[in-house]
Amino acid sequence: MKIGVLGTGYVGGALGRRLAEAGHDVQFGSRDPQSEKASALLSNCPAGVEVTSWAQAAVHGDVVFLAIPWSSVQGAISELGDTISGKTLVDCTNPLNDTFSGLDLGFTTSAAEEIAGWAPQSHVVKAFNTVSASAMADPIFEGKKAAVFYCGDDENSLKSVCQLATDLDFEPIAAGPLLNARYLEPFAMLYIHLAMNGWGSNCAFQMLTRSKPS
Repeated sequence: MKIGVLGTGYVGGALGRRLAEAGHDVQFGSRDPQSEKASALLSNCPAGVEVTSWAQAAVHGDVVFLAIPWSSVQGAISELGDTISGKTLVDCTNPLNDTFSGLDLGFTTSAAEEIAGWAPQSHVVKAFNTVSASAMADPIFEGKKAAVFYCGDDENSLKSVCQLATDLDFEPIAAGPLLNARYLEPFAMLYIHLAMNGWGSNCAFQMLTRSKPS
């Protein structure tokens, strides 16, 4: 697939690099494509990956990942305008407050639903917000795949995100309509709390099942 990744930080960098390694056509979008940070990212990516502007990366991707701070999202979407119309927009953000101690939104709405309102011609899918950049770089834990939960309202976009999660060696878990981002975002806050209080970033959630008794 053609992938645009808006953001060159830990999350965007890990996702874009691994998607490129999986054979996808990846272009990063950055505020400063010529920065040392962008150059360092490219040095660890397969040949052919580029860092361009947000708008160029959005035009490039059939699937566009939002991997920028929540505080920048509304401005970025306004700036992108029609470049993201009709595209799958993967919201990897969490609406963290300034101290990382809680969320600015939750339960009655979600970052993903707000984004869908700001970009009504895009197909928003909430995904990759409940795993760390470390888990994105290596989602296999003692032979077991970390879970990636995803939710949205467009069937084709959900299929695309499910395939991308599979390509990255995650266990994709369909979590229902976009409204359920109201639950995935507080779930991510729990992950952040655990990671910052002893577990570190090399941990991940997983779903377990057992056979029904005969």
